[in-house]
Amino acid sequence: MSRLSKVFESLKKNNRKAFIPFITAGDSGIDNTYDLMNSLVENGASIIELGVPFSDPMADGPVIAKSHNRAVSDGVSLKDVLLLVKRFRQNNTYTPVVLMGYLNPIEVFGYADFANQAIECGVDGVLVVDMPPEEAQELKALLDKVGIDLIFLVAPTTTDNRLKLLADLASGFVYYVSLKGVTGAGNLNIDSVNFHLERIRKYVDLPVGVGFGIKDAESAKAVSKSADAVIVGSTIVSFIEKNAKYKDKMIESVAKFANEISDAIN
Repeated sequence: MSRLSKVFESLKKNNRKAFIPFITAGDSGIDNTYDLMNSLVENGASIIELGVPFSDPMADGPVIAKSHNRAVSDGVSLKDVLLLVKRFRQNNTYTPVVLMGYLNPIEVFGYADFANQAIECGVDGVLVVDMPPEEAQELKALLDKVGIDLIFLVAPTTTDNRLKLLADLASGFVYYVSLKGVTGAGNLNIDSVNFHLERIRKYVDLPVGVGFGIKDAESAKAVSKSADAVIVGSTIVSFIEKNAKYKDKMIESVAKFANEISDAIN
């Protein structure tokens, strides 16, 4: 059983929900990201979602897009992200790490080499934002071979037929994008979220995480009533950007916010 499956199974037994914070690897420096990962776990994170820096993060709003740009400007590569996970694994063998990013860096790296090095470094899941499920067979086969979950996005506009396809491809969990548009945009409609989660579960027998639009403890708590996981990114990345020059303050502000989210959903 994968680390992701173990975490979701344990949470379900205890009637708890997963908190999945997103941070861009290398934003404010690799060492800071490492310390943030550990602090997030200490303050309630069930799973860590690491953004792989990319020069054209087209699915991301301005806050996360700027974090990609900062990390890319500092020369942070996919290889650096894998080494960061390997370093994290030296002290943490239980918290799943999911890489979230774009297809181009993986293609440049090579699918087979990426899969092999990712599992060696301790990666548990991969979410490729711009890879449609119809084109995912080759990467999925290689990730399946080494035991890494391939996670897919589901949008409000995803059709029932597409959900049936995702049910055959996805593993670990599915990521429901609660809003149309890019990350960090718009306001949550809880009734809409509940409607679509019910629809997703008719076809997909996996935990469902909800992201986009969750900005505070109140919105996280509302989503957690129906979701299996609450995913928060833009607000955390904003704290990192605001306090990048003051490491202690940055980690303290992110830790405080993470603790508020974790408490709210459980």
